Amino acid sequence: MSGKRWSSVISFFIFILFSTGCALIDPPSVVIPTPVPTVPSIQQTLISQQDIVTDPVSNVVPDVDPDIEALVNAVSQQQLMGYVQALESFGTRNAFSDPQQEAWGVGAARRWIFNEFGRVGQASNGRLQVRFDDFPLNVNGLTANQQNVVAVLPGTAGTEEVIVIMAHYDTRPPDPLDGVSRAPGANDNASGVALLLETARLLSSRQWNQTIIFVALAAEEQGTFGAKNMVQNLMLNNAQVLAAINYDTVGGNVGIPQHIRLFAPDLTNSSSGQLGRYYDYIAGLYVPTFPIDVINAMDREERWGDHREFIFAGMPAVRLTQSVEDPIYLNSTRDTWSAIDYSYLEQVTKLTVSVVGNMAGAPPRPQPPLIVPMAAPSTFLFTWDVDPQASGYAISLRPLASETYPPFRFVGAAEAGNVALTGIDTSQEYMVSLAPLNANGRLGLFSPEVPLPRP
Repeated sequence: MSGKRWSSVISFFIFILFSTGCALIDPPSVVIPTPVPTVPSIQQTLISQQDIVTDPVSNVVPDVDPDIEALVNAVSQQQLMGYVQALESFGTRNAFSDPQQEAWGVGAARRWIFNEFGRVGQASNGRLQVRFDDFPLNVNGLTANQQNVVAVLPGTAGTEEVIVIMAHYDTRPPDPLDGVSRAPGANDNASGVALLLETARLLSSRQWNQTIIFVALAAEEQGTFGAKNMVQNLMLNNAQVLAAINYDTVGGNVGIPQHIRLFAPDLTNSSSGQLGRYYDYIAGLYVPTFPIDVINAMDREERWGDHREFIFAGMPAVRLTQSVEDPIYLNSTRDTWSAIDYSYLEQVTKLTVSVVGNMAGAPPRPQPPLIVPMAAPSTFLFTWDVDPQASGYAISLRPLASETYPPFRFVGAAEAGNVALTGIDTSQEYMVSLAPLNANGRLGLFSPEVPLPRP
């Protein structure tokens, strides 16, 4: 073979070697894409979209809404008295009384409540949905089927969030298992059921953002069994309870102090305490002449109420009961309709209509704000998503040890979402929350409280 030919062969093999060898030694060449921009944090997004507003001033503040005020003023003493008289007429509403009689006993009473919810809900054009919730009761070898009477007024928001208003309808003589003896239970607790029915009558005439559940509970006197069943059903249906308010013995007696007690445990560090503060604040706007005594306790000493089952389940709940109780009426045949002060019961019902009207009719409850210390001393940035229904917000910086709200700071919706607040005493510990306002001054529920971060 000639030298020229050998040279060509050698050149060919060198080409093959470099072509395949490099492929065997090094990985295939990969095109590296242009990096995707980092997703900004919530804080960066908000700041980039909107300028920070420092110490805003707003004319959107909590006020008496004319529509809710009209409902408050429409509360009827005559209606309340009629409800109490009707419930007393069943003789006893004891859980172990005869459920079959037409005009006597617990069965007749709960059927009447069911029908009355249907009657007062006529103004809702069929929106108030009434049902029985059945459950068994077993106490000391005695068994009886029980029924809660539940009336649901659906909200327009279409969420699982609900507001629960409750009162037990059962009664007892001294022996809670005695289903035969007369037990009129006018104040304890026909007064609470009367309040439920009157509130349902008035609120059913309007549409509300949030769903409202009115429930007349069974078997409270034997140990809050009806409330326990109600809580279980709510949990099974994935309901998110925004507030649960229990009315028990709210009729008043002539001559007692003209205020009402509200019981909420752990006022400074619980959702029930936050609910108690909200109730007190709204009631003070609408019914300022009938104050609330907010008490830091689950209930009266060695006593109970249906709200405890909600609290045990981690839901915000409070109990309202009259300013003082006279033991001569407790589980007694003296507890009759004629011993009630219907002016007192009217005031408590007005409180209820005003508070629930604001809860259900204001814009939805917001999530807690994101809070970041700023470079300037005593200054913090608050960021949150602004709801299109809100006309403004109230911001609460509550000192940790305070059981009441401080003066709020307000911001209009146009400036909300990125707010810097100055002059905050950083030596103090605060719990922070915010609530939406509509154009008429309705104040919604406050967001869950979060601690102000240390700078």
